[in-house]
Amino acid sequence: MTNTGRAVFLDHPSLDLGDLDLDPLRSCFTELQLFARTTPDQVIERLKGATVAITNKVVINAAAIAASPDLRLILISATGTNNVDLQAARRHGITVCNCQGYGTPSVAQHTLMLLLNLATRLTDYQRAVGEGRWQKASQFCLLDYPIVELEGKTLGLLGHGELGSAVGRLAEAFGMRVLLGQIPGRPARPDRLPLERLLPQVDALTLHCPLNEHTRHFIGPGELALLKPGAFVVNTARGGLIDEHALADALRSGHLGGAATDVLSVEPPTQGNPLLAADIPRLIVTPHNAWGSREARQRIVGQLTENARAFFGGTAQRVVN
Repeated sequence: MTNTGRAVFLDHPSLDLGDLDLDPLRSCFTELQLFARTTPDQVIERLKGATVAITNKVVINAAAIAASPDLRLILISATGTNNVDLQAARRHGITVCNCQGYGTPSVAQHTLMLLLNLATRLTDYQRAVGEGRWQKASQFCLLDYPIVELEGKTLGLLGHGELGSAVGRLAEAFGMRVLLGQIPGRPARPDRLPLERLLPQVDALTLHCPLNEHTRHFIGPGELALLKPGAFVVNTARGGLIDEHALADALRSGHLGGAATDVLSVEPPTQGNPLLAADIPRLIVTPHNAWGSREARQRIVGQLTENARAFFGGTAQRVVN
């Protein structure tokens, strides 16, 4: 493949922290220009003369596409495509490709880490040691917080694609029984239980499905009430899947044994969020970093490279428009 003109990466540090090898990607283009951050009013200017745009979260809207006559390819360094106007790209003959499956090991282990943290009360015991409570204990150990074994417990999976399947395998390695739930908006399957049958059976629930008009807030007050008292909820998918006010209430009431989320409905939560309140017990929030292992981010570089080479070789792959 010959070099294919100028490419711009509009939000490069969202992928590369200086620890990745970008040489394979650079080799695809005559020039690869990296921008640390691109504001909405900078997009059109930075796309001038570019053949390829690379974006993670920077929005490339219809106006930017119309103002970029040289643009032939948009590479999204993520799976979600909501930041690119796909219809406008199609009208202007611009191909859009995303990356897929790159973070499965990273997100799967993060999901189990959160579940294990809840089961072992890791953060509570770590805080107790930091506060000097073990040092003042009357015996050799501190057992102030109930510890739960995962072996023999039942995990409910909502979403059983590549990621959900990986989480299921890890859960089974810990001796858990895995049940699969029916996702709203999808055809019924005999191996997927409706929520009203799934939720009362599970000791832990993990979410691995996309956010759409069918799944937004599909875990709300009624669904949380169906869970067993003491059940755990872990969300490493999308923040809008769970009604955040309802989850906060279920934790405050003591109905849930704990919850953990790597995602919120608005990110970053600059205007606050119901799940960031200081009075919510047994809640772990991580900053949408489950996907971010170095290995996963290097896989994205590899897929961006593959997508560029395939497109200019005449066999585009991972096309989303």
